Amino acid sequence: MPVKKDASGRRFVEAQTEVPGTPEDVWRAIATGPGISSWFVPSRVEERVGGTASATFGPGMEATATITAWDPPRRFAFESPGEMGGPGSPAVATEWIVESRAGDTCLVRVVHSWFADTDEWDGQFEGQETGWACFFRVLRIYLTHYRGLPGAVLQTLSMTGEPVPNAWAHLMKDLGFSDAAERQHLKSRTTAPLLAGSVERVGASKDPELLVRLDQPAAGVAHFFAMAMGPQTCVSVRVFFYGDGAALIAAREDPRWQAWMNETFPAAGDADIVAQGAS
Repeated sequence: MPVKKDASGRRFVEAQTEVPGTPEDVWRAIATGPGISSWFVPSRVEERVGGTASATFGPGMEATATITAWDPPRRFAFESPGEMGGPGSPAVATEWIVESRAGDTCLVRVVHSWFADTDEWDGQFEGQETGWACFFRVLRIYLTHYRGLPGAVLQTLSMTGEPVPNAWAHLMKDLGFSDAAERQHLKSRTTAPLLAGSVERVGASKDPELLVRLDQPAAGVAHFFAMAMGPQTCVSVRVFFYGDGAALIAAREDPRWQAWMNETFPAAGDADIVAQGAS
């Protein structure tokens, strides 16, 4: 996602995807707390200008912003004063746009922008194209198969000193998913928490990712990935459950995943897992 600049000095990056659904369907998925929590991370949105939008990515990793524009079902925007961190870092404005397309589909576009005289902060956003592409894949599955259903997300992550390829191989082996292939039906090993379903995507080795559309322990999506964070590797598992019992299932499965991730990546210590549900 290359950083672009306009004549006003604004620097920005953007990503987009086409998804099924009417503008109203898509708006509920990308602009409400329960909707966002059904495909991204646990989130809350006060649906008004001046309201707060927050997203929890892990222990101590909550992003909070103020909503600056609210125009359902087309556009909303928010501003995060300290998102980049560090003294003198610029505020980041984020804009979400929904555009109707033929055939009951919509184009969803997200734009992150900031004002800066130098490229000092550009590196923090140049890799976001890969990240948004991952989450947009979950969004498309959600809108295709589970649109409008209550959802709950179980979010687990661990930090390890293993290099990304080693950590990914470790995770897949312990789950029993080492030989995963698209359209294959998988079931986790008996020593891991129960997950079973059809593989939707196996990512490239440089960006390891696995997407599974679940039939056990309930309808949903499991999203696995690993990425470098400084000298360590972040190993992430997000499991989205859908249906009337989603929140109860996520609450039941949470301690099982917490214990399993602690055992699988013991170096992660006490900062390895956060789990929240939204319904």
